[in-house]
Amino acid sequence: MPDASSTVLVIDDDAELRASVGRLLRSVGLTVQLFGSIAEFLRSDPPDGPTCLVLDVRLPGQSGLDLQRELAEANRELPIIFVTGHGDIPMSVQAMKRGAIEFLTKPYRDQDLLEAIQLGLFRDRARRENEKELVDLRERFGSLSPREREIMIQVARGRLSKQIAHDIGIAEATVKVHRSRGMQKMKAGSLPELGRMADKLKLVPDKPQTS
Repeated sequence: MPDASSTVLVIDDDAELRASVGRLLRSVGLTVQLFGSIAEFLRSDPPDGPTCLVLDVRLPGQSGLDLQRELAEANRELPIIFVTGHGDIPMSVQAMKRGAIEFLTKPYRDQDLLEAIQLGLFRDRARRENEKELVDLRERFGSLSPREREIMIQVARGRLSKQIAHDIGIAEATVKVHRSRGMQKMKAGSLPELGRMADKLKLVPDKPQTS
């Protein structure tokens, strides 16, 4: 199972089932936060590490599907595993189309729940790592001089040093110096790696598709 920094949030109004899920998840080393309602969940602070949500569909007042929609509208990415004793196919299709990890019908096997949680935490960890990497790249790019940024973008577009020198009106040797400094600051070990960084930063617009 995932590392101890992972947290599973459980929202279910059935106190006995909620406690049972809590015991199961703690037995495999996971941190668990249990909530009896969506309102209680919304009053809590989000965990810092990888997180996923085990969410009952039918709850007093607001439904689990309503919460899924609200989280999406708020751009709060949180892997969701739905559990329900009253599921139907249209409901499960709706949940999965909106990105749910799994839709389990009670009574479900413990292993099915654990596998779904493992997938949800894996996806959330990957998302967090990608976001951190993007923040680091933006900071590195921000450390470049205006000329280094300009040349990096041109290099990412596939322009040669002599072409860049001609376009900007400086010596080719000067272009190479700026390119080298820019690569050092970006921590790029090669031009292809620099190109991948530029893609992640969306410095080069996508090429229009030709029919």
